[in-house]
Amino acid sequence: MSSSAWATALLGVALGMRHALEPDHLAAVSALAAEERGSKSGLKLGALWGVGHSSTLLLVAGTLALLEAQMPPRLTDAFELAVAVVLLSLGVRAMRRSLEEGRVGPFRAHRHPGLVHAHAAPSEHVHVFRWTLGTRSLWVGALHGLAGSGAMTALVLAEVKSGAERLTALALFGLGSVLGMALLTGVLGVPLARLAKSPRLAALALGVVGLLSSSFGLWWGVEASRRLLGA
Repeated sequence: MSSSAWATALLGVALGMRHALEPDHLAAVSALAAEERGSKSGLKLGALWGVGHSSTLLLVAGTLALLEAQMPPRLTDAFELAVAVVLLSLGVRAMRRSLEEGRVGPFRAHRHPGLVHAHAAPSEHVHVFRWTLGTRSLWVGALHGLAGSGAMTALVLAEVKSGAERLTALALFGLGSVLGMALLTGVLGVPLARLAKSPRLAALALGVVGLLSSSFGLWWGVEASRRLLGA
């Protein structure tokens, strides 16, 4: 592999890591990470978000890039609106959890596939129907990947000519997204673990993150709705 190829690969990964720090990504992952405790769980959560994001981005943007097609603007705006709804719901959930944080109730036994265990309420991990928090972060990341596919397709088509190079560029970008978000949430997990020792501070952190996520989701949704209605 030549030095120029290595430089291009590193640039693709770096751009993906930077992309992980987009405001809507930070809002979603912060709301998810605020319910986790510790750098290891935060690292896993961020990595799962990145895998979901990169999977849909590679699938959708890669297909469009190979076909040399663009995603319809209205479809892109519809995905953006869906992201806004998710951000709003995550924020509301975090604020609701902030009211419960510290009020530890009785231990509750419940079942995962192949596992039965018990822990105090509020729970040490979050369940959404039959999914755990980690699975939820995967799907949230996947939705963000759909929302960003249109812009990435346009960028790849403008910069890269061959189909194989387009897929490689998207894969490297996705790898950077996984690494960037995993590192971010891993670092966030350290102060969150310390905050967890104080129920009041943990509740405050959840409330603040929830308020920010809800506010950003509301603003994002209004902008996406305007574009949809005006198109």
